[in-house]
Amino acid sequence: MESILESIKKLLGIAAEYTHFDMDIILHVNSVFSILTQLGVGPSEGFSIIDNSAVWDDFISSDDRQFLMVRTYVYMKTKLVFDPPTNSSHLQALKDAVAEYEWRLNVAADHSNEG
Repeated sequence: MESILESIKKLLGIAAEYTHFDMDIILHVNSVFSILTQLGVGPSEGFSIIDNSAVWDDFISSDDRQFLMVRTYVYMKTKLVFDPPTNSSHLQALKDAVAEYEWRLNVAADHSNEG
């Protein structure tokens, strides 16, 4: 099973054994999980991580294919606050992608709540 913290660190370009920024990343990842809870994605009681022991299946089952974009969304949203691009075009593209993912996750949550 893949650790949430370690996978986000990898995508941010930070080695798993480098722990200096772990608390910052955990703070931002938990904020993103709060947003996902408000969108209706994940456990209804909310979700948070405290270290590298939490895995993605703890948040949402990998069998739930309509939410495969959750990992990418958590990464992109975390990147925006932890290490935003300095190039304004790249920054805007990332913001646009985050907005689209939020919309799509919201739609997916609405459809899963209907059934």
